[in-house]
Amino acid sequence: MAIIVRLDRMMADRKISLNELSELVGISIVNLSNLKTGKVKAIRFSTLNAICRELKCQPGDILEYIESDYEEDNCSM
Repeated sequence: MAIIVRLDRMMADRKISLNELSELVGISIVNLSNLKTGKVKAIRFSTLNAICRELKCQPGDILEYIESDYEEDNCSM
């Protein structure tokens, strides 16, 4: 996938644990862990908003686009 999740880097920069962020954002540790490791296909804007609010960052600090020759999914809106 061409979108890379950099949540682990932001959490390390902010010195916040998975448990603490989970409580602040209001999502389960399992779901947050799956997001952190890039094992998700989607994220709700409300979740992204809450994460950015708590980490005091921008969505681009957490999500990064890497151009790839092969795209797994055909995206349409």
